[in-house]
This record gives sequence, C-alpha cells and structure tokens, in this order.
Amino acid sequence: MTAITDVPGIRVGHATKASRGWLSGVTVILPPPGTVGSVDVRGGGPGTHETDALDPTTLTSRVDAVVLTGGSAYGLAAAHGAQRWCEENGRGFPVTGGVVPIVPAAALFDLGRGGDFTARPDPAMGYAATADAAAREDGHDVGRGNIGAGTGAVIGRGQFKGGVGTASVTLENISADGPVVVGALAVVNALGSPYPGLDTLNDEQERLSDLPPLNTTLVVVATSAVLDKAQCKRTASAAHAGLARALNPSHTLADGDTVFCLATGGVALDRSSEAARQVSLIALQSAAADVVRLAILDGVASAEAVDTPAGRFRAYGDVVR
Repeated sequence: MTAITDVPGIRVGHATKASRGWLSGVTVILPPPGTVGSVDVRGGGPGTHETDALDPTTLTSRVDAVVLTGGSAYGLAAAHGAQRWCEENGRGFPVTGGVVPIVPAAALFDLGRGGDFTARPDPAMGYAATADAAAREDGHDVGRGNIGAGTGAVIGRGQFKGGVGTASVTLENISADGPVVVGALAVVNALGSPYPGLDTLNDEQERLSDLPPLNTTLVVVATSAVLDKAQCKRTASAAHAGLARALNPSHTLADGDTVFCLATGGVALDRSSEAARQVSLIALQSAAADVVRLAILDGVASAEAVDTPAGRFRAYGDVVR
C-alpha cells in the first residue's frame, strides 16, 4: 500500500488513547530538516495553531513538524509537546540562545466521544507522537484507521467511524532529476461522507437531525519536489479539490477543513522553459488533489466500528457494500 512516507524523509508518529473515557489522539508528521511548508484553511470552523507563520509573506519558510490532534481547541496543546521534542533535538528557527521550532497544528472535534468530555490530548501526547515519528525508519508503514488523531474521528453526521488514511503517487515526467513523489495523510472527521454520501442513508436522517454538526478533515500533503513557500500554498489550495471529490458535503460552516503542504526539496521540477515550469507545477498540484482523495477514502475504509458510552459508531464500508 502507498503512503505519505513514500516521500523520502517523511515520518509519521501516533499517540492513541481509547479506554477509560478516552477516544482521542495525536498524529505528528515529522519532515526532514529544511522542509518548506504552507497551509490553506477552507473550513468554516477551524481550530489551528501557528498557521499564520506559514503564509508566504511571513519571515520563516521551514516547518519542523505538523501536529494533527483531537480534542478541538483544547487539543492544540499537543503542539507544545512537539515543540519541546524539536527544541531538545535542535530543530527550529535559530535565534540568540537556541532555536524556536515552527510547529503548526490543527485540531478536530472529538470531545466526549469516549464518554469523558475532559479526555483530550495534552503536551505529553504531542511529545510522544513526535518521538514515535522520529523512531521510525525511512519509508515505514503508517498506522491507519482508529489511531492517533483519527481515534475519535467520525463521518456522516456521527453515524460512522472515520480515521487516518494515507496514499501516494509517483510522477515520472516533470523533472530531469528523476521521479517526483506526492503523498498525503488525511484524518477524516467529516460532516459528510464519501459520494454518494448521506443520500443513500435516508433512514438515518430524522434520528440525526438534532446532532451538533462539529467536524473537520485534516490533511498533510508532502512532496519530494523543490517548492518555495508560495508554491506550497498554491499546492495546498489545489489539494482541497481532492477533499471535495471524496466527501459530500465538504468545506461547510461546521467543518474545519485544513490542508498543509510540505516540500522536502529533493527533486527540482522542470524549469527548461516557462511552459515547462507551468506544466510541471500543474501536474504536481493535480496529483496532490488526486492523492488527497485516495487518502480520505483510505481513512474511511480503514476505520473499524467502535462501541463507546456515547454510542456505537459503525464502519462505513460495512453499510454501503
């Protein structure tokens, strides 16, 4: 199976709690030093940390880690643990006396899904997920489904279990230096569900009409290409098309849909002419949208049914097959 870790140097770690009132966790994407990054937030209800630092007009261009977490706004505290790990390992923006790690984060809503509203990720879980990523070998398998930030994720207005999914594609003809890999990791916690979505499940609509629509799909796209910060921003924007292809509806007022883009800089795109430059970027950004769609579908397919004090979340695939 393909994964975001097919991009050389990208590692993924998880911290998971799913007992004693817990159903939440943290996923950290740890890129190689020097990775450039940006972000595009499209959802109407985002929960984010340090995303302003990824704007192309700001000072820094490097990203030391990306934290995806449950726990809504409370869970953003997990980023502090990832920052501490990065500082201890000398990763960050150099300043007098040390470094300041650039660790953007985004959160999804899973509060109370394990039975305890106060069970949400903290800095210790962020540190553990980062350490887990750092301990992995290059090209490692990525945990999918009910793990990390996907532990408490649900889709389809709370009917079905969501989770972590990942995928990659390889582009052969946009660089003279060799193949370009584009990968994605998605944490699917959406109001909608895969097409044709809730239209096939009309028997559930009346029962679910009064549930609070608190959701979010979080995505990290990574590529081995050389991109600057503005190109990462445009790639993140293009990748949102994959989210819309996979989920119906998407980008609603109740979703915090967020896509990060990381460029590790191992392979230069074709710059032999202006036309070649444009074609190579268009091909990469189109691939980003495709791989996001695949990662989301993988996250839904990998998720398993869960029984909790808050109710039963069924596996989507068991119902629509």
